Amino acid sequence: MHDRVSGRPSTHAALAFYDDQHPPAGDFLADVLDGFSRTPKQLTPVYFYDAKGSAIFDEITALPEYYVTRTELGILDQIGSELSALAGPGAVVIEPGSGSSVKIRKLLDALSVPAAYVGLDISGEHLESACQEIAADYPDLQVGAICADFTQGLDLKHLTLESGRRIIFFPGSTIGNFEPEGARELLSGFRKAMRPGDAVLIGADRVKNADRLVAAYDDKAGVTARFNLNLIDRINDELGGTIDASALRHKAIWNAEKARIEMHLIAIRDLHFTVSGREFELREGESIHTENSHKFTPESFTSLAKSVGFDVLQAWSDPADLFTLHWLEPAAKA
Repeated sequence: MHDRVSGRPSTHAALAFYDDQHPPAGDFLADVLDGFSRTPKQLTPVYFYDAKGSAIFDEITALPEYYVTRTELGILDQIGSELSALAGPGAVVIEPGSGSSVKIRKLLDALSVPAAYVGLDISGEHLESACQEIAADYPDLQVGAICADFTQGLDLKHLTLESGRRIIFFPGSTIGNFEPEGARELLSGFRKAMRPGDAVLIGADRVKNADRLVAAYDDKAGVTARFNLNLIDRINDELGGTIDASALRHKAIWNAEKARIEMHLIAIRDLHFTVSGREFELREGESIHTENSHKFTPESFTSLAKSVGFDVLQAWSDPADLFTLHWLEPAAKA
């Protein structure tokens, strides 16, 4: 995480902090070269979310096949008074991976006089735009935007924040994008950044019918395919790549053994390409593994949370048990 945050006067009553230092391009290049050097080839999904990718993902959330967003929003509508009671007045909401502002607005509207909101995301342009809109609509709220890779841990000591209870808001089942050990490391990083009395409100998608899961990640309109292929466009545009995107096809696969949806780009013919001068090849039928989305049972998520020192104090699901929001607090010391 960047440790330089520049204060800029806001046009609203809220005080806005912005970090103008975007994640270094070298990280993107190093990760792509490393991923393409592996067998099978793989890319990390953190780089999906440039401005264009973030906009395409917003399209995905409105698709009829993609139940995750509307289901989670429905849960938030139902539990607003409970969240207000749990958080108390003057809460400070921190959102790693800040995306669409719809969910955070529902949370802020539910809370009793929230004091501050801080969004963190690797896509600086998308993040700053969203936070400026929140600052405009919530003039009494301290609003911050930090362009950073939250997977490297949360360090908020350099920010001047109100003293209310801090709520780390991590919706959308983003936790499912991480391998099990990575998910533990992420939650452990959250845990280390928390003070006594702080909490995590986190979404997790549920294990369910495989056909429904695959359809959610391979929609009929091809929007998810565009989202997946946008990562190739980024590599070509930003890293000097020569990958022929027309030779790749999006595919979603349910891996029952690992309880996850996998997204792949499958080569329909042999490909030879370069990235920043490095040569690579992809044979017909080979894939680039671009994302995992792990799904959880109540038992598997509770086990994950407990493994890094959290207690699940409350959990809320929709009537069909498609999705669950969990309220986590640091476990009491024995």
